[in-house]
Amino acid sequence: MTKDELRAELERQAQRYKDVYGGEVLTYAAQPEPERKPWRKRASLLDQAFDKEIQKIEKELEEKTGP
Repeated sequence: MTKDELRAELERQAQRYKDVYGGEVLTYAAQPEPERKPWRKRASLLDQAFDKEIQKIEKELEEKTGP
């Protein structure tokens, strides 16, 4: 079924509903899909402490091997 055929069928159904039941047919525009953002994990206190320790160790190694 093509889009045009589908539109025609929906129009027929809407007209039949109006004629038979005397009702109103409301049509709405399609809602846009919500924008998906990438999931990001927040660093916990333990993660932050671990990162600080790693930086501290790297700095100590740089000082030992540097000059």
